[in-house]
Amino acid sequence: MTQIPETPELAAGRSNGSVADAAAGNWVDRFAPALTRPYLRLSRADRPIGTWLLLIPCLWAIALAAAADSFGPWDLWLAVSCAVGAFLMRGAGCTWNDITDRDIDAQVARTRSRPIPSGQVSVRQAMVWMAVQALVAAAILFSYNWTAIGLGVSSLALVAIYPFAKRFTWWPQVFLGLAFNWGALLAWAAHSGGVPLAAVALYASGIAWTLFYDTIYAHQDREDDALIGVKSTARLFGTNTGWWLRMFLVAAVLLMALAVLLALLPARQPLQLVVALGGVWAFGWHMARQMARLNIDDPASCRAEFLANRDAGLIAALFLAVAALL
Repeated sequence: MTQIPETPELAAGRSNGSVADAAAGNWVDRFAPALTRPYLRLSRADRPIGTWLLLIPCLWAIALAAAADSFGPWDLWLAVSCAVGAFLMRGAGCTWNDITDRDIDAQVARTRSRPIPSGQVSVRQAMVWMAVQALVAAAILFSYNWTAIGLGVSSLALVAIYPFAKRFTWWPQVFLGLAFNWGALLAWAAHSGGVPLAAVALYASGIAWTLFYDTIYAHQDREDDALIGVKSTARLFGTNTGWWLRMFLVAAVLLMALAVLLALLPARQPLQLVVALGGVWAFGWHMARQMARLNIDDPASCRAEFLANRDAGLIAALFLAVAALL
């Protein structure tokens, strides 16, 4: 592999271990014991946005499934356990991603200060850390019903494949969407014991949403990706990115609206339906606001609008939760 020249980002990773694209003064750098910091950075604990984006489809599913029949104490456990599980599985997935991408990360300015390419953690240590996180997550999964357990185990194939997708397809964001939104199916099954058509529509909405936000994210690395031959929708769409983002926005909103209609129309509760559809509208409005601000040629703008998707997803989750409580 070509020798990477010293950069401020890599020097920072060697001197204090901080990662170049983590927020300055994050809780890991400030408060975590020194021995744990490389592992927490490997799990992206210093960048919690991924945990939110993994958790939010679970919250959508729990709230909408509860609105369709009934809300109970079990749903509170589902929300809490999904939050812990999202943190653990996102950490395990990021660890696996960094193991498989260690040579690529060493060639990209934004990622070369990560724990493995900067030498903070060995591949062997990373493998052990990944296994620990996955085993604890499995203990949570086995508190659910058998349908949800089966869905959880089957998701591992998507997690394993995703890091390699950028090597063989221009659409790696599809694989990320399939993996990151699997919780919509799993959480619905954990609530009701089944996966109705409404859950499938919600899952599809999440995939379209992921294509929206991860295309924005990928524009940060567009030039580096082109140099090293990594594929992405950002590179594929180029100057047509705006048109594609609008299509993903429309698809995400329409599919979420379909999920709401499929779930709530049979219940004949018009107030619930109005509130839930209000959440769908607010979700789409927030995404449209992001597009109005986005400059795909400015990495700082791409990062800011990518991060804004946490709020977009939580707005929809809040409206659906209110509908469930009505």
